[in-house]
Amino acid sequence: MTDQDQLLITSATDIHTLKISQVKAYLAQPHPDATIVAQMRLDERKGVQAALNKFDKARVKQEAIQAKIADLRSLEADLRSQGYQYIAGVDEVGRGPLAGPVVTGAVILPADMPAVYFNDSKQLSHAKRKALVADIEKYAISYTIGIQTAEEIDASNILLATKNAMVQALDKLTPNPDYVLIDAVKLDQYTKAPQMSIIKGDAKVYAIAAASIYAKEYRDRLMAEYADLYPGYGFEVNAGYGTKQHLEGLEKLGPSPIHRKTFAPVKNYL
Repeated sequence: MTDQDQLLITSATDIHTLKISQVKAYLAQPHPDATIVAQMRLDERKGVQAALNKFDKARVKQEAIQAKIADLRSLEADLRSQGYQYIAGVDEVGRGPLAGPVVTGAVILPADMPAVYFNDSKQLSHAKRKALVADIEKYAISYTIGIQTAEEIDASNILLATKNAMVQALDKLTPNPDYVLIDAVKLDQYTKAPQMSIIKGDAKVYAIAAASIYAKEYRDRLMAEYADLYPGYGFEVNAGYGTKQHLEGLEKLGPSPIHRKTFAPVKNYL
């Protein structure tokens, strides 16, 4: 819609004189005037009613997203009301793969963070995660990554390696968090701030969801780089998980330097 078109659409406008394209363009604006929308509802033209139907569905969807965001942020809001300022969310990606590191993300979001919809990273496309990573890097107070290599995983175990990567990420945050929210595990070795472990935290807590997205996107990029170094396993598409292509690569090529040698079935090919 041109500026001239927009000026013509006021509460005094005869809606029936508008083109369908003008109605669609008006409804596509961020905040269309409720009085004008009400007038459009009286227009019985099929094109106008179709545009209004699309507008209503989009509004319902957006209201649901805003409600979900408010729910995700509720725990952090409660902690801020208790005086905590720098609340870190922590999550891991890559505990299950046969190859590559376990990666953790730690994120501190500001109280006035715009209402970006951070959701469970596993439910998001690469393109959506990439856009959300840009939002994290733009708005977050601090964001860091912790890594434990396949060799470090083999030297201990995947749970301990995951915890070590989480502590590593937390120790790199600036400023230091004064409260830590962690997905699923408890970090006994981290004593710098009080903490809370939350089962399925990436689907319940805003900062944890952001950390999950940041860690997954980082690890996926890393595994794509490993795919160039160690072709034949399909790391660029399976991120090290035990897919059919990956297992066929193991059988044909044997383990690569980034395979977890203590994991079955990798150890069967040593």
